[in-house]
Amino acid sequence: MTTRDRRRRVTIADVARHAGVSTTAVSKVLRSAYGVSPAMRERVRAAIDELGYRPHAAARAMRGRTYTIGVLLPDLRNPFFPDILDGLYGHLAATDYQVIIVTGGPDAKTETRAIDALVDRQVDGMLLVAPRVPRARLEEVAGGPPTVVLGPHEKSAVYDAVLDDDEIGAELVVRHLIGLGHRRIAHIGQREGTRGRAAAMLHTIRAVTYERVMREHGLEDEIAVALTSYSEEGGYRGARELLGRSPRPTAIFAGADLAAFGALTALHEAGLAVPADMSLAGYDNTRLAALSDISLTSVDQDGGVMGRTAGRLLLERIEGRTSSVHFSVTPTLVPRRSTAPPPPG
Repeated sequence: MTTRDRRRRVTIADVARHAGVSTTAVSKVLRSAYGVSPAMRERVRAAIDELGYRPHAAARAMRGRTYTIGVLLPDLRNPFFPDILDGLYGHLAATDYQVIIVTGGPDAKTETRAIDALVDRQVDGMLLVAPRVPRARLEEVAGGPPTVVLGPHEKSAVYDAVLDDDEIGAELVVRHLIGLGHRRIAHIGQREGTRGRAAAMLHTIRAVTYERVMREHGLEDEIAVALTSYSEEGGYRGARELLGRSPRPTAIFAGADLAAFGALTALHEAGLAVPADMSLAGYDNTRLAALSDISLTSVDQDGGVMGRTAGRLLLERIEGRTSSVHFSVTPTLVPRRSTAPPPPG
């Protein structure tokens, strides 16, 4: 009876011999390089699975690749972020790339430390979601590993950008509420905390668009904005502030679903029914928004498409593309039961 030597690690040469191909061919499959036929890829993948081959991370790093993608998220609470990650994982599924996730924390200082941690770990590429650090710092970072920035409306020759057309999205939801007959429409936005980049930030664009559409419909006197944060706590505080104003709004547009969920709690605590007493709309079309007990009208910016696109752009950059790409998603409105005509009187 023979036993397998557990001390010996399967090598790329073993995989090549088992598959009947060259080590160069195996290397190309592992790198997801262009020019590999589907039949060759399938044969090498089968050999890898049969032998249980695992690339040695340290050796790969010494050769210039770690086969890791670093992802920066502002936090882990926003239910929209898993949609982005699902799209990214989906695109990387057929490759050897793994994802390392870090959170940026409450300010640019902690975010800088998180980004530096990814760079220090020699990730091959980075996806930075709604970063707070200045654009100059983003371009400095992107001078190292290939980088995709998701969220801000900025163009750069150094990094790729994936974003939602937030102006279209905000206009869709405000026009929807006006079309239902609402005049006193309020907005819960995010207080600006990114110096020098306000005009490019998605929360600024959504708030500015809300005000523009209100003015275009002769409702400038009804504009009411509560600046808090795109969080449950921020939505709760924003709704409480708006409920204390006179006259009270009949509809609230929260700049993110997460803020809308907090606003929903505040409305229920005030004894108000949604939408009978107050209509409520969000932005992101998260899975929670579609739950029957919530049924939140929301703007869908398709986080899955954003994540898949970010993954594709990163692999293209890693393989040598140098020109920058600016990819924009066109959002759609998903009306649900949280919005209806205003109450009589």
